[in-house]
Amino acid sequence: MTDFPQNLDHTFTAPIGVDVKGEIWSCVEMPGSAGFFGTRKSVRVDATVDEIPMPDVGLMVTGRGGHMLSLSAAMRKRLGKSLGDDVVVHLLRRLR
Repeated sequence: MTDFPQNLDHTFTAPIGVDVKGEIWSCVEMPGSAGFFGTRKSVRVDATVDEIPMPDVGLMVTGRGGHMLSLSAAMRKRLGKSLGDDVVVHLLRRLR
């Protein structure tokens, strides 16, 4: 079993918008996340999105074996981004 917290330094760029059962959710999907984290269960991380801190945030499972980070309306406004816009996500630390 891995001890947490665990430092990370992983960056990816992805569009806002994940298809979940026919609905587009305001989330960002992490490519290759199940292999990266070694689990298909949700994980908690410290991250930044376009350099804006998002401490202790959950990466939810997509239902297709991956993980996604939800971006609230307030966060999208702060980012100045909408569905379909790309964001840069930097994972700093896995908390559990």
